[in-house]
Amino acid sequence: MPAALAAVLVPAAPAAFAAPAPPAAAPSAASAPAPAVEPCAPPHSATADYRAGDTVSHHGRNWSAKWWSRGENPGAGSAWADRGACAGGVSDFVIGEEEFDAIFPDRDPFYTYQGLIDALHAYPRFANVGTPQTRAREAAAFLTHADFESVGLKYVKEINEANYWRKCDDTQPFGCPAGREAYYGRGPIMFSWNFNYKAAGDALGLDLLNDPWLVERDPSIAWATALWYWNTQNGPGTMTSHDAMVGGAGFGETIRSLNGALECDGGNPQSVAARVERYERITGIVGVAPGSGLTC
Repeated sequence: MPAALAAVLVPAAPAAFAAPAPPAAAPSAASAPAPAVEPCAPPHSATADYRAGDTVSHHGRNWSAKWWSRGENPGAGSAWADRGACAGGVSDFVIGEEEFDAIFPDRDPFYTYQGLIDALHAYPRFANVGTPQTRAREAAAFLTHADFESVGLKYVKEINEANYWRKCDDTQPFGCPAGREAYYGRGPIMFSWNFNYKAAGDALGLDLLNDPWLVERDPSIAWATALWYWNTQNGPGTMTSHDAMVGGAGFGETIRSLNGALECDGGNPQSVAARVERYERITGIVGVAPGSGLTC
């Protein structure tokens, strides 16, 4: 026993002289421990096959399949049993829904905040590494490029249909099985090219090579393809955008990783300036300083 505690202990009084013990307090709801909250399971996908017992997350709650299911959203029918709220969903992302709405006030209804939250489960380190300021800057940088590429999330797909055929690289061994004009830009960063659809689909467990239209049908898949590029591809740069923000290289290196061959090193200073201006606006909404290394 530590000496500091032993010094304040005195022998107990004989039982006959001991004061009666006070009645035990009835347990109250306030004093009862809060039930443990399960971590969020992988997000539900409208295109996946689920068997009885499979668990997914949807809109901040976990759900278990009662039987085989495909295409039925949890909560919309009888195939799913609600297992309650889960942790790792909306409340854990550094940017809240009100801030998201302020960043994209005129967005297409396709781009939901919940779709973004569901997609985050595929890349749990995104905006979740480093100091609170680092995490906020990475989230702001990612949303800046979404804002720039899709004009404030107003477009779900590329509007210049005359260019669709150009996004099929015939030199790839897998070709363009969905058609030469099927791999046009879609989603927050206008995700394009057959080789990107193939690689992202393989990483996410989706057949995007044969069904690239999934990216414009399911908002969580649209966000997931953008997160795949952000977290795993360096493009014409030397690091991924995630590494650029976490490692301190700064926003400018994310421009290089996304479109540096056309914009950086004097290629298109107007575009670089426009991206930086949007980044400064979004960091202002989020409430974090933009940091250094803004240009490329």
